[in-house]
Amino acid sequence: MHFIDIIIFIVYFIGMLGIGFFFFRQNKNSDDYYVGGRDMGSIHIGLSVVATDVGGGFSIGLGGLGFIMGIAGSWMLFTGLIGAWLSAVFLIPKVNRLSKKINLLTFPQLFEFFYNPRVALLAGIISAIGYLGFTSSQLLAGAKLASATFTGLSLQQALVAMGIIAVVYTVAGGLKAVIYTDTVQWIILMSGLVFIGIPMGYYAVGGYESIASTVQPELLQLSNVSWSQLVNWGVTIIPIWFVGMTLYQRIYACRDEKTARRAWYVAGLFEYPIMAFMGVLLGLFARVGADQGMFEYLGYMDPENMDAEMGLPLLLRTVLPAGLTGLMLSAYFSAIMSTADSCLMAASGNVVTDILERFLPLKGDEKKILRYSQIATLAIGAIALLIALSMQNVLELMLLSYAFMVSGLFVPVIGGMYWRRSTPTAAFWAMLLGGGTTLLLILTAYQLPYELDANIAGISISALSFVVLSYLTPRPEVSAVERLSNSTQ
Repeated sequence: MHFIDIIIFIVYFIGMLGIGFFFFRQNKNSDDYYVGGRDMGSIHIGLSVVATDVGGGFSIGLGGLGFIMGIAGSWMLFTGLIGAWLSAVFLIPKVNRLSKKINLLTFPQLFEFFYNPRVALLAGIISAIGYLGFTSSQLLAGAKLASATFTGLSLQQALVAMGIIAVVYTVAGGLKAVIYTDTVQWIILMSGLVFIGIPMGYYAVGGYESIASTVQPELLQLSNVSWSQLVNWGVTIIPIWFVGMTLYQRIYACRDEKTARRAWYVAGLFEYPIMAFMGVLLGLFARVGADQGMFEYLGYMDPENMDAEMGLPLLLRTVLPAGLTGLMLSAYFSAIMSTADSCLMAASGNVVTDILERFLPLKGDEKKILRYSQIATLAIGAIALLIALSMQNVLELMLLSYAFMVSGLFVPVIGGMYWRRSTPTAAFWAMLLGGGTTLLLILTAYQLPYELDANIAGISISALSFVVLSYLTPRPEVSAVERLSNSTQ
């Protein structure tokens, strides 16, 4: 890698760390640290939402899908568009107004409002575990990109470097630093893809005629996807917009409901079609390059047996000249960092606000809460790094984390908002049985019929137990739906 690229790369990371330490001086309490003072605008929030949701894991993961499936891999982020717009219509009007009245900081605090502290504690544990895994996937994505680009840098060395940088500026700056760096990072990524990555990748592989004559025809067809794959993506990704701690933090951070809804509509459009097709096209170009022998000089002789998620980093390393390589790598690292920092913030919020505050005398002592929050962020980052060191596939780790959270949390949160018969006991067991079912199926490698995802079984068990137990257990005097309606009028 040319020294110009290295300088650009170093300047970028110094800038990100600088933003983190700038906001370190601005944070005065947990509201500043976790929800950015509750007065942020739609542009920063919208870009932060899409940067967090798509981020580096999906950027590298989409490249892998494009390498294997071609342009049909773009359907994965179509589910992101649906999830964003559904939550803008059905979730935000209820949650944003409520957060202003009772000062919500985390997603599991909703479960205490709907049900009781025991249910909220379990929700906090599930959310923290899920975001721990999700943080690991982002660190792994960055390490794959770095190790494919920097000669002599191993995957393990790259992971350690990524982990240290992401954790340090997140620990320092809190959510406001995360959101402002997300804005910068997303602009860098979009500019890099539109003006550098896609045109130069397209030119390097020989244009459309070369693409069409090199790869299998189905890689150029949107229909190259099975119905079961579409169902798996939909059931895993759409519900995350209703249970994602990172998304609730941004709803709370918006100055009002209108701002939040506008931000979610913007985020959905950026997910699909913009980012969806950009990601898979670069993966497709990488597959063409691999089939043409473009990466043989690096030892990748057989495209069928190489790691599909390495294709995109190898393409960038091969086709970009000095200077542009550094800019493009900074763009992808921007996406990776924007998701890693948000997931760290989410897991930290769960651990401190939803778990530790129930057992330690922290309430009312803002300085102590802020200090514990920064320590928790540091510890979670270290654990996430250890998990990433033992994993291989970015997209698999991300979707596993999604599935665990969704199968446990989706049904109880929808029930709390919309079903008057919901009870705390039903919510508790729906979380435990739903998340437990998905985890058991994943650990035992049990395959459902038609290659359906384990998450489908988990959500089904969660919904069944929630409905049955809601009828069998005593209802509160005032239902969750009634409390929510009274509080948001």
